[in-house]
Parts: sequence; structure tokens; C-alpha cells
Amino acid sequence: MAGRSGVLIGFLAADAISLAGTRLSQIAVPWLVLTTTGSAAKTGLVAFATLLPLVLAQALSGPWIDRVGPRRVAVGFDLGSAVAVGLVPAAYAAGWLNFPVLVALVAVTGLLRGPAEAARHAIVPALVRHLGLPTERVTGLVGTTDRLSALVGAAVGGGLVAALGPATALLVDAGSFLACAAVLAASTRGVLGDGPAPVSPADRSSYLGDLRDGWAFLRRDPVLLGMMVMVAITNMLDQGFSAVMLPVWADDSGGGPAAIGLLGACMGGAALLGSVVATWRAERLPRLRTYVVGHLVAGAPRWVVLALGCPLWLVAAVHVAAGFGAGFINPVLGAVQFERIPERLMGRVGALSVAASWSLMPLGALLAGVVVGGVGLSTGLLLLGAGYLVVTMAPALLPSWRDIDRRPRQDTAQDTAQDTAQPAGPVTCSP
Repeated sequence: MAGRSGVLIGFLAADAISLAGTRLSQIAVPWLVLTTTGSAAKTGLVAFATLLPLVLAQALSGPWIDRVGPRRVAVGFDLGSAVAVGLVPAAYAAGWLNFPVLVALVAVTGLLRGPAEAARHAIVPALVRHLGLPTERVTGLVGTTDRLSALVGAAVGGGLVAALGPATALLVDAGSFLACAAVLAASTRGVLGDGPAPVSPADRSSYLGDLRDGWAFLRRDPVLLGMMVMVAITNMLDQGFSAVMLPVWADDSGGGPAAIGLLGACMGGAALLGSVVATWRAERLPRLRTYVVGHLVAGAPRWVVLALGCPLWLVAAVHVAAGFGAGFINPVLGAVQFERIPERLMGRVGALSVAASWSLMPLGALLAGVVVGGVGLSTGLLLLGAGYLVVTMAPALLPSWRDIDRRPRQDTAQDTAQDTAQPAGPVTCSP
């Protein structure tokens, strides 16, 4: 049991290190651009140059993850990310970091981060099988760790950028990739070995064929496809809310950056608490009801209180409730996904799903800006908030979503684990 606990702690530690480093880079890189160019437009371009390659790399890396093995891909690409991030402060110190060089380096970093994140995601089913714990328990622990490391990483990252400067702080980010690779390699050796089961050349399709298999699997499963579409839309709307509407509200209301920080702390802290409770109780809760109620609390009310001009204390209270509700969503999402996707297809299907969930985010701020400019902040908040409500309540009305309450029996899970060790062939049946 101690050995299994060590595996879980090591995986969670690697995940936390990775996310904390990501939060640091999300503060350091924009600040570096602003302090060296003074241009908000160039800052946005750098963010786009990071996100677009990341999404594309995630979408295309799935077959490689399945062929090479998620452990090798995650460790190898984390090591590559350490080199790419480390080149930014090196080029800055040498006086070579002009804007085109910075854009190229952050694009390479995005290309490397995408497969690494998708590969860590693909390790979770093997981790669940190795530990013998309920899927919700493991996904809840991962979600709790992610929320905690995001909160701590943002605070520590901001302090490091202020104390060391953005370029030097990125050396810490490079070190975090090295640490993540080392911890992940050491802790998961007994879970996955060095790669997947061997596949004969006759059973292996082309790379494009593997990509098509991944998409075909998603397309045939209405629950997975519905989740992917829903998360993509809510991520887009949340991006517009946080990047455009919340700052405009803070400026109009006179709360300023302090109000934004307060609401972020309220929602983030409550989400951490909700995630802890979900980890403890989620496998005993009805999934569909938990998923719908969590979104009902976490979604539209945030938009409405801002649109109605409610006092800050009430807005903060709504964000506390929203954060607590949000903490229950990811354990359900993760559990359903990991149970419905065969482990031999987890790389290609999971990578496509994750990439799709990020795909509309670059449009979120643009959409919110157009809406606010066209109809004003209050009306825009109500319109997009109504869209958020419709999208997140759709599962309550669609019969296919009721299937998420069906949990696999233990013997079925064991049969599935044995079956996934067999050589992978083309996908021929729907889940």
C-alpha cells in the first residue's frame, strides 16, 4: 500500500509542479512583453502564439502518445519544454531577445507543452487501475491538486516576477519542467513501464488513420461528444467573462483591480473546498444531478449579479457559491471520460477532447468585446449569461446524458483493463 501511495503522491506532485510553473509563465511572459515593448497588442499576439500551437499539438499528438506510451511522451516533452523556456532568459541576457525571437520561442514552448499535458492526462486510467480506487476519487484528487497549485503558483509566481524580474523568473519555470519530468519518471515507473504493449505491423494503421479512429470514437459516443462541445463553449464564454467583461465591470463600478483579485480569490478558494468535498463524496453522488447542479450554481449567477449592478459583498458571495459548485464538475467529467475511453485509445481520444475544449478560447475575448461594444456591458452579460445557462442545462433535457450515471462494475473494469493490454487495432464498435 505504501508503494501505491508513493505512486499517487508522485503523480500529484508532478502535476502540481507543472501547473505551478505554467501559472508562473502566464505572469512572467506577458509582463516581459509589456516591459520591453509597451504594447498591449504585442502582448496579446504572444499569448495567441503560445495557445494556438499548444492546441494544435494536443490534437495531433494522440496517436503518438498511444504508440510511444504516455509516460515517455510526458517526460520527454517536459525536458524539451525546460530547454525552450530556458532559452528565453538566455536570449534576454545575451541581448538577442527581440520580438520575433520571443514569439518563436513561446510558440515552440506551446508545441512542447501540448503533448506533455495530453500525455499526463492519458496516464490517469492506468493510475486508477494500479491504485484500485474509484475513478472519481482519483480525478477529484487531481482536480484538488490542480486548484491548489494554481492558487499557490499564481501567488508565488507574482512574487518571483516582482522580485527577480520576468526574464530571470522564467529560469524557475524551466526548472519546474525538469522537476516535473524527474518526479513523473520516478513515480510512475511501476505503473506504465517504459511504453505500451507491442503492436504488430499488420495491426498498426497509419498516423492519420489513428487520428480518424480517435475522432470516430468521439463522434459515436453522444456523452463524450456532448461534453467536448459543452466544455469548449463554456471555456470560450468564461474566457470572455474574465478577460473582458470582468475588467470592464471593475472599471465601471470603481472596484478596480482589487475587486478582480477579491473575486478571483473567493471563487478559487471555494473551488478548492468544493473539490475536496467532491473527492471525498463524489463516487456516492448521482453524476448527472451533480454535474447539472454544479454548473447551475457555478455559471449564470456570476453574470447576472454583475449585470444587475449588485454590491460587491453580494457579488463576492455569489462567486464563493460558484466556486464551490465548480469544484464538483471536474471529478464527474474526468471519471466519465476515463471510464468510457479504452486505455489503448486514451492518447488519441483524450488529446482530441482536451484540444477541442481549448479550441474556442481565443474567440472568447473577441466575442465578449464585440457584444459589450454593441449592446453595452449589462445587456451583454445577460445575453452571454443566458447562453451559458442554456448550454450547461442541456444535459438535463437530453436522454443520452442519463448514461453517465451508469458506473462500471469492478469485474467489468478488470476485464476492460485486461482487454486494453492486447494489441490495438482499428476501432470497429461504438462504446
